[in-house]
Amino acid sequence: MTAAQLSKFQRWSILVGASVLLSLAMGMRQSFGLFQPSIIRDVGLTTADFSLATALQNVVWGVTQPMVGAMADRYGSRFVMASGVVVYAAGLVVMMLSTSAWMFTLGAGVCVGLALSCTASSMTMTVTSRVVSVARRSLAMGAVSAAGSLGLVLASPLAQTLITHSGWQVALIGFLGLAAVMVPAALFAGQADKVEIDRADDSGQPLGVVVQTALGHSGFMVMSIAFFVCGLQLVFLTTHLPNYLEICGMDPSLGAEALAMIGLFNVMGSYLFGWLGGKFPKQILLGGVYIMRSVAIALYFAFPATATTTLVFAAVMGALWLGVVPLVNGLVAQLFGLRFMATLTGIAFLSHQAGSFIGAWGGGLIYDHLGSYDMAWRGAVVIGLVAGAFQMLMNVRPPSTREFDRRIPRPA
Repeated sequence: MTAAQLSKFQRWSILVGASVLLSLAMGMRQSFGLFQPSIIRDVGLTTADFSLATALQNVVWGVTQPMVGAMADRYGSRFVMASGVVVYAAGLVVMMLSTSAWMFTLGAGVCVGLALSCTASSMTMTVTSRVVSVARRSLAMGAVSAAGSLGLVLASPLAQTLITHSGWQVALIGFLGLAAVMVPAALFAGQADKVEIDRADDSGQPLGVVVQTALGHSGFMVMSIAFFVCGLQLVFLTTHLPNYLEICGMDPSLGAEALAMIGLFNVMGSYLFGWLGGKFPKQILLGGVYIMRSVAIALYFAFPATATTTLVFAAVMGALWLGVVPLVNGLVAQLFGLRFMATLTGIAFLSHQAGSFIGAWGGGLIYDHLGSYDMAWRGAVVIGLVAGAFQMLMNVRPPSTREFDRRIPRPA
């Protein structure tokens, strides 16, 4: 079955399933920072312990993403995504029962990190790209990414309300309810396995040759390295913004409101950048996102935090949040087609997660040792500006047949 032969119901069920899966997976994960003050107090963790668990989550997510992508490319996405939901639920249970730093790290770090490889942006963008035409691909990925942002609007207020009135363990039980909804979403999105890839989107080369060619392609490597900054900036904010606001004497509910604001404006931003990606050079848009984020972070942290400035900052960052997802995935498809898209985006995402590790753990270490987040946000701004400039200059020429041929093993 080709994408053109899908019925309207089949296409929409896949896209809605992918949206719900991405929405809840990312919504819960991005709300974990709200649990930090309560877990530090009740379990006896330090800020660095909590940051290390979040950092390890990002490392596990990044390291396993290429392997999970390769499994999906070979065996299908449905089994991979459904298995990821089960692992996600197991991670939430372990977090809820945690009595020590290592146990919390096992749940929030290892289990949730592996689950995100199976349920988040790489997998959902892969299934989305298979069921729409080339002309509508960037817009469709932007739309799914936008709908996926609504999970933060739901998860963060739910978590904060339950934490305030019933405790953080009850809030995690609420998250288990959201995980249950992810099961049918994964099964619906997995119907994309039945769709055949058009010849124009298949280089005809084996996986090993495509991966070697990608690693030797200057544009792919620049994009992957610049993606490091994306992870560093975003995970620094989701992990440490609630704690920063508490230090500034703000009401604890402001952290949840800020995260919800990010999710709300991310809906508009993701759709906008998906639409723009179909009309303008994706590498220019992507570099512009990194630069605009850096300017926003510099302006916010350079002045005393207030409720108004925090919500305005959250709205600006939200508009720039997951808009990178359709752009990065669109560039991978533009360079190498769809056949091994999950694997290649997984490789690029490994760099993103290395940045996430630094943003989460490094931010906590800097605060614990210096008593301030100043050095952390300044570093995030500087490397964001540099990465944005290099991203704009990325080589977007697809590899030639000769470049693929050089990677094909020759008989002895």
